[in-house]
Amino acid sequence: GLLESTHLGHAVICDAKGIVDAWGDPATVIFPRSSCKMLQALPLLETGAADAVGLTDRHLAFACASHQGAHLHVDMASRWLADLGLSEADLRCGAHEPYDRTERDRLIKSDESPCQLHNNCSGKHSGFVCLGCSMAGSADRRDFLRGYVQPGHAVMREVTAVIQATTGFDLGTTAVGTDGCSIPTYAVPLRHLAHAFARVATGVGLREGHARAARRLRQAVARAPFMVAGTGRFDSRVMQLLGERVFCKVGAEGVYCAALPTLGLGVAIKMDDGNNARACEVVMAQVVLSLLALDDTERDFMQRLATPTMKNWNGIEVGRLRPGADLRIAARA
Repeated sequence: GLLESTHLGHAVICDAKGIVDAWGDPATVIFPRSSCKMLQALPLLETGAADAVGLTDRHLAFACASHQGAHLHVDMASRWLADLGLSEADLRCGAHEPYDRTERDRLIKSDESPCQLHNNCSGKHSGFVCLGCSMAGSADRRDFLRGYVQPGHAVMREVTAVIQATTGFDLGTTAVGTDGCSIPTYAVPLRHLAHAFARVATGVGLREGHARAARRLRQAVARAPFMVAGTGRFDSRVMQLLGERVFCKVGAEGVYCAALPTLGLGVAIKMDDGNNARACEVVMAQVVLSLLALDDTERDFMQRLATPTMKNWNGIEVGRLRPGADLRIAARA
């Protein structure tokens, strides 16, 4: 019965015209991190690179992923690269232990080290090198792809251009960081990020090629939600349940974005303390719960995500997370 901890942050909901509702400061400037992977995947489709090599829904969903590094994800990345005549060594995302426990245990028991295929961004990077192979034309692919994570490389210039086009924010005037997977990440106001996802949801404000690409990516993710995250992960669970009504994507340091196509809305969230599971997911669940028309099963599911119980090691309920009252009331108003 006692409030023990509070997570503060900012949330913005936009339609194609601008801000519909906001909590905190919608002008807060943030690094979108992995929340914008769908935006970064748009050139893969618009340029024709995806169709040229026959990418499936699973490939396209994987290009938007922050995945668990389960065997299914590792195998997808490996096969995709092999089909391009490339290998794990051609990626530049770096290696880390897989988040998937089964795959992590397998590596330990086999005395194997994790590789770049286990990196949660290997799907996005597979998409980048696929785009690069198309851009290389008749040139040597490996030569063309060298340094593809650098801001001045042709692949990153294409990716940066689409972030600027969708957010409508001049990236030449903002802070630039290096993301965990080594690509540049550009600071943008939260309201511009929400506006970008409203455009992704509707196609309004996007050029025709980007609008078509966004629609296809939304469809692909709805058909293959496990590829975006994995077992037990918020993104995969919500999109498996709600299909094309929601595209949602987490980013490091307490960032979450969503496109709600049936409502024509985009959502962007940033928690000040960078907390994802205990804060950002709760807020996103409440936004979806408040805005979408849900049946009883769907509402019960989203309610559990918006107010999850906390249990100790003996399975005894010891607490509960919940969204702030202002968010609940304002979102339903």
